[in-house]
Amino acid sequence: MRVMKKVLSIAGSDPSGGAGIQVDLKTFQFLGVYGMAVPAALTAQSSRGVSGVYPVPSNVFARQLEALLTDIKPDAVKTGMLFTRGNVEAVASAAQRFKVRNLIVDPVLRSTSGRTLLRTDAIASLKKRLFPLALVVTPNLMEAAVLSGMSITNDRDMAFAAGKILDMGPSYVLIKGGHCASGAAEDTLYRGRTVLTFSTSRRKGEFHGTGCALSSVIAVFIARGYAVEKAVEKAKQVVDSLLKTAKPVGRKRKTLYFQF
Repeated sequence: MRVMKKVLSIAGSDPSGGAGIQVDLKTFQFLGVYGMAVPAALTAQSSRGVSGVYPVPSNVFARQLEALLTDIKPDAVKTGMLFTRGNVEAVASAAQRFKVRNLIVDPVLRSTSGRTLLRTDAIASLKKRLFPLALVVTPNLMEAAVLSGMSITNDRDMAFAAGKILDMGPSYVLIKGGHCASGAAEDTLYRGRTVLTFSTSRRKGEFHGTGCALSSVIAVFIARGYAVEKAVEKAKQVVDSLLKTAKPVGRKRKTLYFQF
């Protein structure tokens, strides 16, 4: 009898269903694993962007984690928007207490529309408390620059920034949206001296929730026992296939569409 894999998303709630825990749960269901979700914040959000963020109080957030993790042991955990220092600390404490394995940290700092999704005082806690527990950290270029404290204008800068983030403790760093003269969508995975680049065609249009979905798909394949390198490769392929069928649900960005 096949063992059911369980994956947990800890992230923000997006009422439009295009990002956050909503798209994570769709991703988990689409790929055939049992999905769970703990919201760290509520957002006022649509396909046009984020207009408001309202954190779940840290004590309530911590109680959600405790209630879940005392009962169910996830095979992988993905974090997205955590917003406050208290919530970052709560995730780190729960991960240590319950010996969470296969932690994928998507260090969401800011929305595409420019809204802050991780308060400034929480960034230090993210780096100090959560990164050392992470199997993979998945920043985009902007996030990698902020986390490493340096500007990134070329591949050499990107590798140096990845090295700085690796020094904070994660086993792997995946920098999304690297420089590519061909116009392809490139993500680069770093582990020590090992560097692997994964490329797919860049799809036309603006899309909602692709970063959330990518880290969630990686979590699914990690939960199934794939090596990180293979999990990232397969995740890029899955997200690319979802981009091909994305729908203009709202008035601006296209939303990933999951056909079950």
